Amino acid sequence: MNIPNTLTLLRIFFVPILVAAVVQGNTALPFRVEGLSNEMLALGIFLCAAFTDLLDGYLARRWNQVTTVGMLLDPIADKLLISAALISLVQVQLVPGWMAILIIGREFAVSGLRAIAASEGYTIKASELGKTKMVTQVIAVSLILLAVDFPLLASWATFALWGTMVFAVVSALQYFSKFWRKVDESIKSRRRGELLQMEKERQKAAMRAAMTSRRRRPRRV
Repeated sequence: MNIPNTLTLLRIFFVPILVAAVVQGNTALPFRVEGLSNEMLALGIFLCAAFTDLLDGYLARRWNQVTTVGMLLDPIADKLLISAALISLVQVQLVPGWMAILIIGREFAVSGLRAIAASEGYTIKASELGKTKMVTQVIAVSLILLAVDFPLLASWATFALWGTMVFAVVSALQYFSKFWRKVDESIKSRRRGELLQMEKERQKAAMRAAMTSRRRRPRRV
C-alpha cells in the first residue's frame, strides 16, 4: 500500500466522521474540540478530505505510483465524500433535496458512461468542466457550512450551490457528447462488421450446400 492509496482510503474514512459532525447539530461529539461548533468541525474534516484528493493524485504522478487500485478507489472516494456531504446538508435542511439529487445523479450517470466506454476500449478523461465542477462543489459545501455561523455568507453559499449545479449539468452533457461521438460510433461499426461477417458465413454455407447438392445428382448414362 503506497502513500497515495493510503490518502485515498483516508478520504473514505473521513466520510462517516463528516456525516456525524453535520447531522448531530449541537450534540457534543467525542472528537469535538472545545469551543468549536459541529459545523466548523465538519468544515475542517471536509477540507482535509478534499485536500487529500489533490495530494494523492499529485504524489501518484510525482512518484510514478499510479496503480489500478488507486484509479478505482479515487473516483469512488470523491463521490462518497461529495454525496455524503450533500445528503447530510439535506438532512439538516441546508441544501434543497432536488439539487442534491441532481448533482449526485450526475456523478452516477457519468460513472456509468465511463464504465460502458471502458468496456468498448475507450477512456473518457475528466474534462476541464468536470474539474471545475469538483472545485465548485468543495467551495459550495464549505460556504454552506460557514454560513451557519456566519449568516452574511448565506447568499454566497446559495450562489456557489447554483454554480455547482450548472457546472454539473453542463459537464454531464459534455461527457454524453463524448460518449455518443466515440462509443456509439464504435458500437455501430462493430455491429456492421458482425452483420457483414454473418452475411459472408451465410453465403459460404449456401455455396457449400449448392456444391453438395450438385455432387449428389445422379449422372445420366
